[in-house]
Amino acid sequence: MLHTFQRDWLSNTRGDLLSGLVVALALIPEAIAFSIIAGVDPKVGLYASFCIAVVIAITGGRPGMISAATGAMALLMVTLVKEYGLQYLLAASVLTGVLQIAAGYLRLGSLMRFVSRSVVTGFVNALAILIFMAQLPELTDVTWHVYAFTAVGLGIIYGFPYVPVVGRVIPSPLVCIVAVTAIVLGLGIDIRTVGDLGELPDSLPVFLWPEVPLNLETLMIILPYSISMAVVGLLESLMTATIVDDFTDTESDKNQECRGQGISNIVAGFFGGMAGCAMIGQSVINVKSGGRGRLSTFVAGVFLIIMVVFLDDLISQIPMAALVAVMIMVSIGTFSWDSIRKIREYPPSSSLVMIATVIVVVFTHNLALGVFVGVLLASLFFANKVGRFMGVRSERLDSVTKRYTVVGQVFFASSDAFTHSFDFKEVNEKVIIDVHHAHFWDVTAVAALDKVVMKFRREGAEVELIGMNEASQTIVDRFGVHDKQDVSDILESH
Repeated sequence: MLHTFQRDWLSNTRGDLLSGLVVALALIPEAIAFSIIAGVDPKVGLYASFCIAVVIAITGGRPGMISAATGAMALLMVTLVKEYGLQYLLAASVLTGVLQIAAGYLRLGSLMRFVSRSVVTGFVNALAILIFMAQLPELTDVTWHVYAFTAVGLGIIYGFPYVPVVGRVIPSPLVCIVAVTAIVLGLGIDIRTVGDLGELPDSLPVFLWPEVPLNLETLMIILPYSISMAVVGLLESLMTATIVDDFTDTESDKNQECRGQGISNIVAGFFGGMAGCAMIGQSVINVKSGGRGRLSTFVAGVFLIIMVVFLDDLISQIPMAALVAVMIMVSIGTFSWDSIRKIREYPPSSSLVMIATVIVVVFTHNLALGVFVGVLLASLFFANKVGRFMGVRSERLDSVTKRYTVVGQVFFASSDAFTHSFDFKEVNEKVIIDVHHAHFWDVTAVAALDKVVMKFRREGAEVELIGMNEASQTIVDRFGVHDKQDVSDILESH
């Protein structure tokens, strides 16, 4: 227990503190922007980001990952807020958390093993594109000063790490934010700042029970929204956890992450915040700034609330150009450039799955739909590939006996090929079907086997099945009809 605490909280104190500060600064404009998307006051997003970050640091399954209010979740709330108001959103956030906790205890996080690497790569590339596109409004119809300071910020981010000693100690995104802010204030240049996004809260969040009727009607109103938010939130969180796993070469507990996300959303709902989930952009900032442990996520939440409540005058003067530079760095660092450079080396099916995932996510802004399409395509390609490895060889043992040897996997994708591999018109007194090297996976495969046996019997041949393994025998015994005398008699009479 003590070893785990020291590893997750105290093994990287300096790196976690500094990276947490960088993340907190980058969280502020995003939390405000996501609040505006959802149609609520900026403090709702800021309170949510504080609560979720602090709670998930303690309860989550992926140390070093940042969770807060997100755009993907905000988009799902728009209609609810517009039609029923903030209180119903808070209630929906609480219910979202309950559903996510249930998903954790049902071990649904383990389903991530069915998401292929091509889908994860497509998801990452799509988010990198969306992060970059989200910065474009800050770079449209602005003065040249904005472009200049964004370029200066990028120069600092990529150049500062080469400075001897301090370049490896202080995160370059933090230096970028401080330096660009100091230059803008020193020169008195009038460009868009964090304060222009909306008014920052002036008090800490307090416990609030959502003011909604506790009845079935309320449940029916918020349930569809809560289900959508729970699914999208878990999907984005688990995908982000997988990406952070790769960045840090460590493993995470996906089911614990589900439960942690649920607890954090319940707390956020009761403290005036909206539901949120993991943020790939902020998580990448955290990791690239040196954050590895739970302390970095905790510090990000604490610094966030301290800055917006007690240092609001200072924070509101940070130029958006500095934060845009940080987010452009995130989009560049997040994108998997190898997936483009090596696209000809990868199997065409893998590249198609990756590209399809990117296209669907970017054009619909629906992460769940993009991943669903990617997983569906990957499954179809896999089934088609495995189905082609099934084959049937035939040999004549004597003048009246023929043996068919089945090799490979028989299931819905290969059942037609299995059926068409037998010659039913050839005259044989006995047919042996050897399945030592085959496996029957589903009811479609069993139906194909029934069809083959029945056809041979109709042609007057005695059929003998040999070598069926125990697993295949179980499903054949349960769903097959060729070995059930009463059913066979009926079928053969037709």
